[in-house]
Amino acid sequence: EAAAPPPPQWTHASLPTRLSPLEVEQVLATCQDGTANSLRNRAMLLLLARLGLRAHEVVSLCLDDIDWAHGHFDVRPGKTHQARRLPLTQEVGHALVAYVQGSRPQRDHRQVFLQCRPPFHPLTRHAVWWVVRRAFQRAGLATCPRTGSHIFRHTAASQMLNHGASFKEVADVLGHRSLQTTGIYAKLELDMLAAVALPWLGGAPCTQPF
Repeated sequence: EAAAPPPPQWTHASLPTRLSPLEVEQVLATCQDGTANSLRNRAMLLLLARLGLRAHEVVSLCLDDIDWAHGHFDVRPGKTHQARRLPLTQEVGHALVAYVQGSRPQRDHRQVFLQCRPPFHPLTRHAVWWVVRRAFQRAGLATCPRTGSHIFRHTAASQMLNHGASFKEVADVLGHRSLQTTGIYAKLELDMLAAVALPWLGGAPCTQPF
């Protein structure tokens, strides 16, 4: 037993966990009752689901980072120590306006997302994890993701690739420093992989050496 070599552990051997478009909409539909908590959570979930932000990037977003006139916002340096600028889509922008103007507590904090109850402190990454977990439970999905909000990054990446975005474009949106990190999502492009796959030889003998 001690002499048996360990089985190989291939990097990125499994498919990244992702949600279907229907499951994403089911999660977002849990935040539509118009309450202060719901307006805040919907804006957060849209940033995760549509733009693939990390949890700490969501809670670090400040009012000064949003350029309403030009329709974009800045993501502050975090895991990769690189700032990036992302488009403020109409859907995400409307959700942020609904929260900021309708239910965000009037405090001096510059962070966008605050607690809905006193003392109205800025949210933490752990709070984002709970928002995601409760949304999954309310949506009635079979299992809650162990990766928390990170499942939305995988989902956003696969959706961008499915709509024709290049790996460089996906890497720029997600804030990857290396295209190798983005490359794990190539396995989600099953249609494209099928188009470049070699034909199966079947029962015909192979005459060419490997």
